[in-house]
Amino acid sequence: MSVTTIFLLLGGLGLFLFGMQLMSDGLEKAAGARMRGILEFFTTNRFMGMLVGILFTAVVQSSSATTVMVVSFVNSGLMNLYQACGVILGANIGTTVTGQLIAFNLSDVAPLFVIAGVVMYQFSKKTNVKRVGVVILGFGILFMGLSTMGDAMSSLKNSPHIMEMLKSLTNPFMAMLVGFVITSILQSSSATVGIVILMASQGLLQFAICPFLILGCNMGSCMSALLASLGGKKDAKRAAWIHFLFNIVGSTAIFIVLAVAINPIADALLSFSGGNPARAVANAHTLIKITEVILLFPFMNLVVKATYKIVRGKDASPEDEFELLYIGENRIMTPSTAAVDVIREIEHMGKLASDNLKLAMETLCAPDEENIAVIYKREKYINYLNHKITDYLVKASEMELPVADGKMIGGLFHVVNDIERIGDHAENMADASTQIMNGEASMSDKAKAQLKEMTSMVVKILDYSLDMFSHKNQEHLQEVLDLEEAIDAREKKLQHSHVKRLTKNKCTPEGGMIFSDTVSGLERVADHATNIAFAILEPDEYDEEED
Repeated sequence: MSVTTIFLLLGGLGLFLFGMQLMSDGLEKAAGARMRGILEFFTTNRFMGMLVGILFTAVVQSSSATTVMVVSFVNSGLMNLYQACGVILGANIGTTVTGQLIAFNLSDVAPLFVIAGVVMYQFSKKTNVKRVGVVILGFGILFMGLSTMGDAMSSLKNSPHIMEMLKSLTNPFMAMLVGFVITSILQSSSATVGIVILMASQGLLQFAICPFLILGCNMGSCMSALLASLGGKKDAKRAAWIHFLFNIVGSTAIFIVLAVAINPIADALLSFSGGNPARAVANAHTLIKITEVILLFPFMNLVVKATYKIVRGKDASPEDEFELLYIGENRIMTPSTAAVDVIREIEHMGKLASDNLKLAMETLCAPDEENIAVIYKREKYINYLNHKITDYLVKASEMELPVADGKMIGGLFHVVNDIERIGDHAENMADASTQIMNGEASMSDKAKAQLKEMTSMVVKILDYSLDMFSHKNQEHLQEVLDLEEAIDAREKKLQHSHVKRLTKNKCTPEGGMIFSDTVSGLERVADHATNIAFAILEPDEYDEEED
């Protein structure tokens, strides 16, 4: 085999992998947010989840992307393990669409796709058109890579040593191992299947060995999800293991059947595919996946239970140590789920701030040393989350996110800052509680009652705002606006009554200062809550509110 042939093979492989990556990334960015919404909404039962998994994977052209997204959703609590099962089963069928497309061998028209994609990307000013252009460009580059590899492989037929080596690949177990290793390295079963299709079409591989290579591809494709789950919660790890166990058990069952009756099965597949080896490999890939799903669908409850044996125990309480629940530093950040994960982490941060505010008011009215310690510790946790989430948002903003997610990132910086400021006000109330507990100040029962009443209003607007932010709806927007006006009016009224008490010597100057500062702080918390509510609007609307 000459150096030129090696270069052509490597160059063609590079184009093929790059084209597939362009196509997958472009589809994910152009339609990722919309498809993700479908994935979240239509996974109420396993069968529906399977259909959505097929559709989603067929669109993004990557079962790895789908399973990584599922792992992320399970980690974020948006999907449970039983819902994840259906999507993972569907993803395994959907991934065979790529092989079917490759089997059509569109190399002759690939340059047309390339030029069309370049024109759309280069000359259009619309982001979505550019991203569709990237998809078309990737599609063209993929087939140009296949064409280059095909030209290089045709010369391999003239090398007796290469042909002898390929013909010696008759051991089914060794073929499965080769498929596993190549897919683990390339991180794409579709790429490996594409190479197998090309080699079969060139006569370099006997068709009877191709199904065993595909079984190895199936198992190698699990590595991406397993890697993505390493830094996740235990359920995220279990979701990755569901994918792994499905492929291992399914591939083992199919392996046994093929090992016993490969010749009649191979003949039937070739006959069904019109004697076309490339089409036969693509059909074998699809039939293997469909058979695995049919075999294992009734037993997925057992597979889920098995993951609890592999990944034991429960996640530590988030209050035990400062930790990230959804965007851990060791987790792989993917464009399709980055916004979902960070929103869940911000939601967690907001819940901590809300709880701290409630406890701070309770402690201000009835000082307690243990509660004060809890408030200070929780405030440190909030500050920790503020720092980590902000770093994550900076990294996410540098990625090419789906269009809707990219528009959202700027507003999320504001939300994190608003929540951190709410935490600071709770800490200020804890400082005041310490003064009262040490006898340095006191407040009348009436003042405490007024503060509790105002706090209940502030907690309500904060709960409405966090709910709007988490669920991306404007259901409570009018209540938020009405409450903000009411809280502003209440702040002015309480400050006025506070001055009256001071002039009549009904409270101490120190207690009056605490009361006045707390009322002002609560009013500012309501302002921050309103900002959080407006974060669900379009960026230009949000900026107008900020002004």
